[in-house]
Amino acid sequence: MNLIALLIGLVVERLATQLFHWRRMRWLDRIIDFGFRQAERLANWPAIIPVILLGLVLVLPVFAVIWFLGGTLAGFAYLLLAVVVLFFSLGPGDIGEEVREYCKALASDDEERVHNAAKAIVEADVPETLSERTSCVEAAVCVQANNRLFAVVFWFVVLGPLAAWAYRVTDLIRRRAVFSAAREEQADSHSIRIRDAAEMLHGWLAWMPARLTAVGYAAAGHMDDAIAALRAPTEDRDSSTSARSESLLARVGIAALALQDRPDETPTERAIRGAEAANHLVFKLLLIWAVIIAAMTLYGFTQ
Repeated sequence: MNLIALLIGLVVERLATQLFHWRRMRWLDRIIDFGFRQAERLANWPAIIPVILLGLVLVLPVFAVIWFLGGTLAGFAYLLLAVVVLFFSLGPGDIGEEVREYCKALASDDEERVHNAAKAIVEADVPETLSERTSCVEAAVCVQANNRLFAVVFWFVVLGPLAAWAYRVTDLIRRRAVFSAAREEQADSHSIRIRDAAEMLHGWLAWMPARLTAVGYAAAGHMDDAIAALRAPTEDRDSSTSARSESLLARVGIAALALQDRPDETPTERAIRGAEAANHLVFKLLLIWAVIIAAMTLYGFTQ
């Protein structure tokens, strides 16, 4: 059942691009902000506790609906609900659509449009120089593919639609916590503690799928370079779990692309080729995951 829901959900996700704005769920920001304010009353508690409690509040309504409808209508209601939950768990944006918009912006030579498109992919400020921005976007595609797609699929396959939604909830809380801390010129200690706790919780859930995605990049791309990058020692042991996962994905993804500069292409053409190559790597890995999940389901390893 979960495989069928997963396949339908991925098809819907590819076709229903006009519905992507629904997945941003801006209306949840008010609930999350209210939870942050309530967390101030628990200032003496570890910040991770109110963040987990807030996550549970957002997960419980979906749990109640799944529990109520799960065994009705011979499983059809569960299938429909699983597809809907998966659709809203993916994203919020489609990385492929954003890459195409970025490439169109580069081709149009509209610097403001390029900057905005790159910022949508990176989800942070981007370098001003074209070469640095090119590398930043390629790495961000590899990172965001796990955050928006592969981690959601992983938890959906392992524990079902509720787990996929729980992962998305941690991402929504993390995004809002980062935004709340950044919008204040001098963020107070409470905002910083909540932000760090939200990133920690999200990093825990992203840890395993990030490693599987990194291995997948090696299988879908240039394996020798990717394996070398996967095994290479790093100096980020003092970084957070989330930062280490993102560094791994970026490092292995770029190595799997194994792109070489061509003497006959302009910097803009190189930027377009790099973004398209990163997007193609993600698509190849998605096909590999689909085949593996189908085989596991066929042989009874998943539901």
